[in-house]
Amino acid sequence: MWAYNSIFYQIYPIGFCGAPVHNDGECVPRIRKLMDWSKYLEDLGVDSVLLNPVFESDNHGYDTRDFKTIDCRLGTNEDFAEVCKDLHAHNVKIVLDGVFNHVGRGFWAFKDVQEKKWDSPYKDWFVISFDGNNSYNDGFWYEGWEGHFELVKLNLKNPTVADYLLKCVKFWVDTFDIDGLRLDVAYSLEPDFMRRLRAFTGGLKEDFALIGEVLFGDYNRIVNDEMLHSCTNYECYKGIYSSFNSMNMFEIAHSLQRQYGSEQWCLYRGKHLMTFVDNHDVTRIASILTDKNHLPLTYGLLMGMPGIPCIYYGSEWGEPGEKSPHNDYALRPCFEEPKPNELTDLIRKLIRIRQKSDALCNGSYRNVVLTNHQLIFERATDKERVLVAINASAAPWTASHGDLNGTVTELLSGTEMSLGGNLEMPAYSIQYLAF
Repeated sequence: MWAYNSIFYQIYPIGFCGAPVHNDGECVPRIRKLMDWSKYLEDLGVDSVLLNPVFESDNHGYDTRDFKTIDCRLGTNEDFAEVCKDLHAHNVKIVLDGVFNHVGRGFWAFKDVQEKKWDSPYKDWFVISFDGNNSYNDGFWYEGWEGHFELVKLNLKNPTVADYLLKCVKFWVDTFDIDGLRLDVAYSLEPDFMRRLRAFTGGLKEDFALIGEVLFGDYNRIVNDEMLHSCTNYECYKGIYSSFNSMNMFEIAHSLQRQYGSEQWCLYRGKHLMTFVDNHDVTRIASILTDKNHLPLTYGLLMGMPGIPCIYYGSEWGEPGEKSPHNDYALRPCFEEPKPNELTDLIRKLIRIRQKSDALCNGSYRNVVLTNHQLIFERATDKERVLVAINASAAPWTASHGDLNGTVTELLSGTEMSLGGNLEMPAYSIQYLAF
Protein backbone atom coordinates (compact mmCIF):
# COMPACT_ATOMS: atom_id res chain seq x y z
CA MET A 1 0.00 0.00 0.00
CA TRP A 2 1.56 3.28 -1.20
CA ALA A 3 0.14 5.25 1.75
CA TYR A 4 2.26 3.34 4.27
CA ASN A 5 5.45 5.01 3.01
CA SER A 6 3.84 8.36 2.20
CA ILE A 7 4.01 11.86 3.67
CA PHE A 8 0.60 13.55 3.68
CA TYR A 9 -0.21 17.26 3.54
CA GLN A 10 -3.69 18.19 4.76
CA ILE A 11 -5.59 21.18 3.37
CA TYR A 12 -9.03 22.46 4.35
CA PRO A 13 -10.01 23.88 0.93
CA ILE A 14 -12.89 26.17 1.92
CA GLY A 15 -10.61 28.04 4.32
CA PHE A 16 -7.40 27.66 2.30
CA CYS A 17 -9.06 29.15 -0.79
CA GLY A 18 -10.67 32.05 1.10
CA ALA A 19 -14.22 30.95 0.29
CA PRO A 20 -17.19 32.39 2.19
CA VAL A 21 -18.03 30.51 5.38
CA HIS A 22 -21.66 30.10 4.26
CA ASN A 23 -22.55 28.98 0.74
CA ASP A 24 -23.50 32.11 -1.17
CA GLY A 25 -24.35 30.27 -4.39
CA GLU A 26 -21.72 32.16 -6.40
CA CYS A 27 -19.42 29.98 -8.51
CA VAL A 28 -15.79 31.12 -8.23
CA PRO A 29 -12.88 28.85 -9.33
CA ARG A 30 -10.95 29.25 -6.09
CA ILE A 31 -9.87 25.59 -6.05
CA ARG A 32 -7.46 26.33 -8.91
CA LYS A 33 -5.27 28.03 -6.29
CA LEU A 34 -3.98 24.55 -5.44
CA MET A 35 -2.15 24.54 -8.79
CA ASP A 36 -0.10 27.50 -7.55
CA TRP A 37 1.06 25.32 -4.63
CA SER A 38 1.71 22.02 -6.41
CA LYS A 39 5.40 22.72 -7.08
CA TYR A 40 5.86 23.87 -3.48
CA LEU A 41 4.33 20.59 -2.26
CA GLU A 42 6.57 18.58 -4.56
CA ASP A 43 9.66 20.50 -3.41
CA LEU A 44 8.66 20.05 0.24
CA GLY A 45 8.61 16.32 -0.45
CA VAL A 46 5.01 15.44 0.37
CA ASP A 47 3.61 12.83 -1.96
CA SER A 48 -0.08 12.93 -1.04
CA VAL A 49 -2.51 15.74 -0.32
CA LEU A 50 -5.48 15.09 1.97
CA LEU A 51 -8.30 17.47 1.05
CA ASN A 52 -11.09 18.12 3.51
CA PRO A 53 -14.59 18.48 1.95
CA VAL A 54 -14.75 19.82 -1.60
CA PHE A 55 -18.34 18.93 -2.54
CA GLU A 56 -21.38 21.21 -2.58
CA SER A 57 -22.46 21.91 0.99
CA ASP A 58 -24.48 24.27 3.16
CA ASN A 59 -21.57 25.74 5.12
CA HIS A 60 -18.37 24.02 6.30
CA GLY A 61 -18.30 21.10 3.87
CA TYR A 62 -19.39 18.36 6.25
CA ASP A 63 -23.04 19.30 5.58
CA THR A 64 -23.10 17.96 2.01
CA ARG A 65 -25.76 18.97 -0.50
CA ASP A 66 -24.49 17.05 -3.53
CA PHE A 67 -21.76 14.38 -3.60
CA LYS A 68 -21.23 14.73 -7.34
CA THR A 69 -20.69 18.48 -7.64
CA ILE A 70 -17.71 20.52 -6.45
CA ASP A 71 -18.80 23.27 -4.06
CA CYS A 72 -19.61 26.33 -6.15
CA ARG A 73 -17.49 28.45 -3.78
CA LEU A 74 -14.50 26.42 -5.00
CA GLY A 75 -15.39 26.17 -8.70
CA THR A 76 -16.63 23.45 -11.03
CA ASN A 77 -15.95 19.76 -11.54
CA GLU A 78 -13.84 20.75 -14.55
CA ASP A 79 -11.73 23.08 -12.37
CA PHE A 80 -11.11 20.35 -9.83
CA ALA A 81 -10.30 17.75 -12.49
CA GLU A 82 -7.55 20.08 -13.76
CA VAL A 83 -6.26 20.54 -10.21
CA CYS A 84 -6.06 16.77 -9.71
CA LYS A 85 -4.28 16.32 -13.03
CA ASP A 86 -1.76 19.00 -12.04
CA LEU A 87 -1.12 17.47 -8.61
CA HIS A 88 -0.52 14.08 -10.18
CA ALA A 89 1.92 15.70 -12.62
CA HIS A 90 3.86 16.91 -9.58
CA ASN A 91 3.90 13.39 -8.08
CA VAL A 92 1.27 14.18 -5.46
CA LYS A 93 -1.59 11.74 -4.91
CA ILE A 94 -5.10 12.92 -3.93
CA VAL A 95 -7.12 11.69 -0.96
CA LEU A 96 -10.57 13.22 -0.49
CA ASP A 97 -12.69 13.54 2.64
CA GLY A 98 -15.48 10.97 2.40
CA VAL A 99 -18.34 12.29 4.54
CA PHE A 100 -20.65 9.28 4.57
CA ASN A 101 -22.16 9.35 8.05
CA HIS A 102 -24.31 12.43 7.53
CA VAL A 103 -25.35 15.12 5.07
CA GLY A 104 -26.60 18.70 5.31
CA ARG A 105 -30.21 19.78 5.46
CA GLY A 106 -29.72 21.01 1.90
CA PHE A 107 -29.02 17.48 0.63
CA TRP A 108 -31.33 16.81 -2.29
CA ALA A 109 -32.85 13.59 -0.87
CA PHE A 110 -33.55 15.18 2.52
CA LYS A 111 -35.22 18.14 0.85
CA ASP A 112 -37.52 15.68 -0.91
CA VAL A 113 -38.47 14.22 2.49
CA GLN A 114 -39.13 17.73 3.83
CA GLU A 115 -41.52 18.33 0.93
CA LYS A 116 -43.30 14.96 0.68
CA LYS A 117 -42.87 13.59 4.23
CA TRP A 118 -43.86 9.89 4.34
CA ASP A 119 -44.61 9.91 0.58
CA SER A 120 -40.95 10.57 -0.25
CA PRO A 121 -39.12 7.57 -1.75
CA TYR A 122 -36.07 8.74 0.22
CA LYS A 123 -37.58 8.67 3.70
CA ASP A 124 -35.69 5.46 4.53
CA TRP A 125 -32.37 7.06 3.58
CA PHE A 126 -32.42 8.65 7.03
CA VAL A 127 -33.34 7.67 10.59
CA ILE A 128 -36.76 9.35 10.77
CA SER A 129 -39.90 9.23 12.90
CA PHE A 130 -43.07 10.93 11.66
CA ASP A 131 -44.51 10.74 15.18
CA GLY A 132 -42.28 13.58 16.39
CA ASN A 133 -40.75 16.91 15.40
CA ASN A 134 -37.36 18.60 15.47
CA SER A 135 -35.85 21.98 16.30
CA TYR A 136 -36.31 23.09 12.69
CA ASN A 137 -40.06 22.26 12.87
CA ASP A 138 -40.01 19.97 9.84
CA GLY A 139 -42.95 18.00 11.15
CA PHE A 140 -40.87 14.88 11.78
CA TRP A 141 -37.98 13.80 14.01
CA TYR A 142 -34.67 12.64 12.59
CA GLU A 143 -31.34 11.60 14.01
CA GLY A 144 -28.55 14.16 13.74
CA TRP A 145 -24.86 13.41 14.18
CA GLU A 146 -24.13 13.53 17.92
CA GLY A 147 -27.09 15.84 18.46
CA HIS A 148 -26.20 18.32 15.69
CA PHE A 149 -29.41 18.52 13.69
CA GLU A 150 -27.81 20.52 10.87
CA LEU A 151 -26.04 17.22 10.12
CA VAL A 152 -28.65 14.65 9.09
CA LYS A 153 -27.51 11.09 9.76
CA LEU A 154 -27.65 8.75 6.78
CA ASN A 155 -29.11 5.26 7.24
CA LEU A 156 -26.12 3.20 6.11
CA LYS A 157 -28.03 0.00 6.93
CA ASN A 158 -30.20 0.77 3.92
CA PRO A 159 -28.55 -0.99 0.92
CA THR A 160 -29.88 1.71 -1.43
CA VAL A 161 -27.98 4.40 0.47
CA ALA A 162 -24.78 2.35 0.44
CA ASP A 163 -25.20 1.68 -3.28
CA TYR A 164 -25.62 5.40 -3.93
CA LEU A 165 -22.49 6.33 -1.98
CA LEU A 166 -20.42 3.68 -3.74
CA LYS A 167 -21.58 5.05 -7.10
CA CYS A 168 -20.43 8.50 -5.96
CA VAL A 169 -16.98 7.10 -5.09
CA LYS A 170 -16.76 5.54 -8.55
CA PHE A 171 -17.71 8.90 -10.03
CA TRP A 172 -14.86 10.55 -8.09
CA VAL A 173 -12.35 7.98 -9.34
CA ASP A 174 -13.58 8.22 -12.92
CA THR A 175 -13.82 12.03 -12.96
CA PHE A 176 -10.94 13.15 -10.73
CA ASP A 177 -8.70 10.05 -10.62
CA ILE A 178 -8.45 10.19 -6.81
CA ASP A 179 -6.20 7.78 -4.95
CA GLY A 180 -7.98 7.34 -1.62
CA LEU A 181 -10.43 8.56 0.98
CA ARG A 182 -10.30 9.86 4.52
CA LEU A 183 -13.50 8.64 6.18
CA ASP A 184 -15.01 11.33 8.38
CA VAL A 185 -16.13 10.10 11.84
CA ALA A 186 -15.24 6.54 10.86
CA TYR A 187 -15.99 5.49 14.43
CA SER A 188 -19.69 6.20 13.69
CA LEU A 189 -19.88 4.29 10.40
CA GLU A 190 -21.51 0.91 9.99
CA PRO A 191 -18.84 -1.82 9.88
CA ASP A 192 -20.62 -3.59 7.01
CA PHE A 193 -20.54 -0.39 4.98
CA MET A 194 -16.79 -0.08 5.49
CA ARG A 195 -16.32 -3.69 4.41
CA ARG A 196 -18.31 -3.04 1.22
CA LEU A 197 -16.33 0.15 0.61
CA ARG A 198 -13.00 -1.66 0.98
CA ALA A 199 -13.97 -4.41 -1.46
CA PHE A 200 -15.53 -1.95 -3.91
CA THR A 201 -12.67 0.56 -4.02
CA GLY A 202 -10.09 -2.21 -4.27
CA GLY A 203 -11.82 -3.24 -7.48
CA LEU A 204 -11.84 0.32 -8.82
CA LYS A 205 -8.19 1.13 -8.32
CA GLU A 206 -5.26 -0.92 -7.10
CA ASP A 207 -4.01 0.25 -3.69
CA PHE A 208 -6.90 2.68 -3.19
CA ALA A 209 -6.28 3.98 0.35
CA LEU A 210 -8.92 4.17 3.09
CA ILE A 211 -7.99 6.16 6.23
CA GLY A 212 -10.52 6.60 9.03
CA GLU A 213 -11.00 9.41 11.51
CA VAL A 214 -10.97 7.68 14.90
CA LEU A 215 -10.60 9.48 18.23
CA PHE A 216 -10.51 6.67 20.77
CA GLY A 217 -10.91 2.94 21.36
CA ASP A 218 -9.19 -0.03 19.77
CA TYR A 219 -8.02 0.96 16.29
CA ASN A 220 -7.86 -2.72 15.30
CA ARG A 221 -11.65 -2.70 15.22
CA ILE A 222 -11.64 -0.88 11.88
CA VAL A 223 -8.00 -1.08 10.70
CA ASN A 224 -7.75 -4.59 9.35
CA ASP A 225 -7.70 -6.58 6.10
CA GLU A 226 -11.47 -6.26 5.61
CA MET A 227 -12.04 -2.58 6.42
CA LEU A 228 -9.60 0.34 6.54
CA HIS A 229 -5.88 0.55 5.83
CA SER A 230 -5.22 3.15 8.50
CA CYS A 231 -6.79 5.60 10.95
CA THR A 232 -5.85 8.74 12.86
CA ASN A 233 -3.62 8.12 15.89
CA TYR A 234 -5.12 10.53 18.41
CA GLU A 235 -3.46 8.74 21.32
CA CYS A 236 -0.01 9.68 20.05
CA TYR A 237 -1.16 13.14 18.92
CA LYS A 238 -1.94 13.96 22.53
CA GLY A 239 1.22 12.23 23.71
CA ILE A 240 3.46 14.37 21.48
CA TYR A 241 2.47 17.86 22.66
CA SER A 242 1.73 16.77 26.22
CA SER A 243 5.17 15.16 26.63
CA PHE A 244 6.88 18.41 25.71
CA ASN A 245 4.55 20.67 27.70
CA SER A 246 4.89 18.58 30.86
CA MET A 247 8.57 17.77 30.16
CA ASN A 248 7.72 14.12 30.57
CA MET A 249 8.91 12.08 27.60
CA PHE A 250 7.68 8.96 29.37
CA GLU A 251 4.17 9.71 28.08
CA ILE A 252 4.87 9.48 24.34
CA ALA A 253 7.42 6.69 24.89
CA HIS A 254 4.79 4.67 26.75
CA SER A 255 2.21 5.19 23.99
CA LEU A 256 4.66 4.18 21.25
CA GLN A 257 5.85 1.14 23.18
CA ARG A 258 2.24 0.16 23.93
CA GLN A 259 1.31 0.44 20.27
CA TYR A 260 4.41 -0.76 18.42
CA GLY A 261 6.79 -2.49 20.84
CA SER A 262 8.04 -6.04 20.46
CA GLU A 263 6.04 -7.55 23.33
CA GLN A 264 3.25 -9.97 22.52
CA TRP A 265 0.58 -7.63 23.90
CA CYS A 266 1.55 -4.55 21.85
CA LEU A 267 -1.48 -3.38 19.91
CA TYR A 268 -0.54 -2.20 16.40
CA ARG A 269 2.73 -3.81 15.36
CA GLY A 270 2.87 -4.01 11.56
CA LYS A 271 0.15 -1.39 11.10
CA HIS A 272 0.61 2.15 9.87
CA LEU A 273 -1.60 4.67 11.70
CA MET A 274 -1.81 8.29 10.56
CA THR A 275 0.27 10.51 12.84
CA PHE A 276 0.07 14.29 13.19
CA VAL A 277 0.87 17.20 15.50
CA ASP A 278 -2.25 19.17 14.51
CA ASN A 279 -5.13 19.23 12.04
CA HIS A 280 -8.27 21.17 11.11
CA ASP A 281 -10.06 20.28 14.36
CA VAL A 282 -7.42 21.08 17.02
CA THR A 283 -5.27 24.02 18.15
CA ARG A 284 -2.14 24.29 16.01
CA ILE A 285 1.08 22.89 17.46
CA ALA A 286 2.77 26.34 17.42
CA SER A 287 0.02 27.65 19.71
CA ILE A 288 -0.36 24.67 22.03
CA LEU A 289 3.35 24.30 22.93
CA THR A 290 4.37 26.26 26.03
CA ASP A 291 8.05 26.36 24.98
CA LYS A 292 8.36 27.34 21.30
CA ASN A 293 11.87 25.85 21.20
CA HIS A 294 10.13 22.48 21.18
CA LEU A 295 8.41 23.13 17.84
CA PRO A 296 11.18 21.63 15.65
CA LEU A 297 11.47 18.71 18.05
CA THR A 298 7.82 17.74 17.60
CA TYR A 299 8.47 17.28 13.88
CA GLY A 300 11.67 15.38 14.61
CA LEU A 301 9.59 13.00 16.70
CA LEU A 302 6.75 12.85 14.15
CA MET A 303 9.03 11.90 11.26
CA GLY A 304 10.95 9.34 13.32
CA MET A 305 8.11 7.45 15.00
CA PRO A 306 6.00 4.69 13.41
CA GLY A 307 3.03 5.72 11.29
CA ILE A 308 2.05 7.84 8.30
CA PRO A 309 3.05 11.48 8.99
CA CYS A 310 0.53 14.16 8.02
CA ILE A 311 1.39 17.89 8.00
CA TYR A 312 -1.39 20.47 8.32
CA TYR A 313 -1.09 23.35 5.87
CA GLY A 314 0.79 26.31 7.28
CA SER A 315 2.05 24.49 10.35
CA GLU A 316 5.28 23.67 8.50
CA TRP A 317 6.28 27.31 8.96
CA GLY A 318 4.87 27.54 12.50
CA GLU A 319 1.55 29.22 11.80
CA PRO A 320 -0.39 29.81 15.06
CA GLY A 321 -4.10 29.07 15.48
CA GLU A 322 -6.23 28.47 18.55
CA LYS A 323 -9.46 26.47 18.53
CA SER A 324 -12.45 28.55 19.59
CA PRO A 325 -15.28 27.17 21.73
CA HIS A 326 -17.70 28.35 19.04
CA ASN A 327 -16.02 27.65 15.67
CA ASP A 328 -12.84 26.50 13.94
CA TYR A 329 -12.31 29.47 11.64
CA ALA A 330 -8.95 30.39 13.21
CA LEU A 331 -7.66 26.89 12.43
CA ARG A 332 -8.59 27.06 8.73
CA PRO A 333 -7.12 30.29 7.32
CA CYS A 334 -6.43 31.46 3.79
CA PHE A 335 -2.79 31.87 2.73
CA GLU A 336 -2.01 33.72 -0.48
CA GLU A 337 1.29 31.86 -0.87
CA PRO A 338 3.57 29.58 1.14
CA LYS A 339 5.72 31.24 3.81
CA PRO A 340 8.64 28.82 4.22
CA ASN A 341 11.27 29.47 6.89
CA GLU A 342 13.92 27.55 8.88
CA LEU A 343 11.29 25.19 10.31
CA THR A 344 10.10 24.39 6.78
CA ASP A 345 13.68 23.66 5.75
CA LEU A 346 14.06 21.26 8.68
CA ILE A 347 10.82 19.48 7.84
CA ARG A 348 11.92 19.18 4.21
CA LYS A 349 15.14 17.49 5.40
CA LEU A 350 13.23 15.19 7.74
CA ILE A 351 10.85 14.19 4.94
CA ARG A 352 13.71 13.27 2.63
CA ILE A 353 15.42 11.26 5.36
CA ARG A 354 12.25 9.35 6.10
CA GLN A 355 11.42 8.66 2.48
CA LYS A 356 14.84 7.07 1.93
CA SER A 357 14.72 5.01 5.13
CA ASP A 358 13.14 1.58 5.27
CA ALA A 359 13.64 1.56 9.05
CA LEU A 360 11.75 4.84 9.60
CA CYS A 361 8.88 3.84 7.31
CA ASN A 362 8.50 0.18 8.28
CA GLY A 363 10.83 -0.64 11.16
CA SER A 364 10.23 -1.99 14.63
CA TYR A 365 10.13 0.32 17.65
CA ARG A 366 12.22 0.08 20.83
CA ASN A 367 12.93 2.58 23.60
CA VAL A 368 16.69 2.85 24.17
CA VAL A 369 17.19 5.79 26.57
CA LEU A 370 14.33 7.46 28.41
CA THR A 371 14.36 10.31 30.94
CA ASN A 372 11.86 13.08 31.67
CA HIS A 373 13.57 15.44 29.22
CA GLN A 374 15.15 13.04 26.72
CA LEU A 375 14.16 10.15 24.52
CA ILE A 376 16.22 7.90 22.26
CA PHE A 377 14.38 5.16 20.37
CA GLU A 378 15.34 2.63 17.74
CA ARG A 379 13.68 1.93 14.40
CA ALA A 380 15.04 -1.16 12.69
CA THR A 381 14.48 -3.57 9.83
CA ASP A 382 16.71 -6.31 8.39
CA LYS A 383 18.15 -3.66 6.05
CA GLU A 384 18.74 -0.73 8.38
CA ARG A 385 18.92 0.54 11.96
CA VAL A 386 18.27 4.17 12.96
CA LEU A 387 18.28 5.79 16.40
CA VAL A 388 16.14 8.90 16.84
CA ALA A 389 17.46 11.06 19.69
CA ILE A 390 15.61 14.03 21.20
CA ASN A 391 16.87 16.40 23.90
CA ALA A 392 13.95 18.58 25.01
CA SER A 393 16.00 20.23 27.76
CA ALA A 394 17.30 23.82 27.71
CA ALA A 395 20.69 22.38 28.72
CA PRO A 396 23.15 20.15 26.81
CA TRP A 397 22.96 16.45 27.62
CA THR A 398 25.18 13.42 27.26
CA ALA A 399 23.52 10.05 26.79
CA SER A 400 25.29 6.89 27.83
CA HIS A 401 24.17 3.48 26.61
CA GLY A 402 25.61 0.31 25.15
CA ASP A 403 23.68 0.86 21.91
CA LEU A 404 25.62 4.10 21.35
CA ASN A 405 28.69 2.31 20.02
CA GLY A 406 30.18 2.22 16.57
CA THR A 407 30.44 4.38 13.46
CA VAL A 408 27.24 6.21 12.61
CA THR A 409 26.01 8.83 10.17
CA GLU A 410 24.02 11.69 11.65
CA LEU A 411 21.44 11.98 8.88
CA LEU A 412 20.33 15.60 9.42
CA SER A 413 23.86 16.97 9.11
CA GLY A 414 25.40 14.21 7.02
CA THR A 415 28.23 13.95 9.53
CA GLU A 416 29.95 10.62 10.16
CA MET A 417 31.02 10.05 13.75
CA SER A 418 32.37 7.31 15.97
CA LEU A 419 30.51 6.69 19.21
CA GLY A 420 32.05 5.07 22.25
CA GLY A 421 28.93 4.51 24.27
CA ASN A 422 28.16 8.22 24.67
CA LEU A 423 26.20 10.76 22.62
CA GLU A 424 26.56 14.49 23.26
CA MET A 425 23.49 16.54 22.40
CA PRO A 426 23.04 20.33 22.46
CA ALA A 427 19.99 21.89 24.11
CA TYR A 428 16.71 21.54 22.21
CA SER A 429 18.15 19.16 19.60
CA ILE A 430 17.29 16.20 17.38
CA GLN A 431 19.65 13.64 15.89
CA TYR A 432 18.96 10.75 13.54
CA LEU A 433 21.78 8.20 13.79
CA ALA A 434 22.08 5.56 11.06
CA PHE A 435 24.25 2.52 11.88
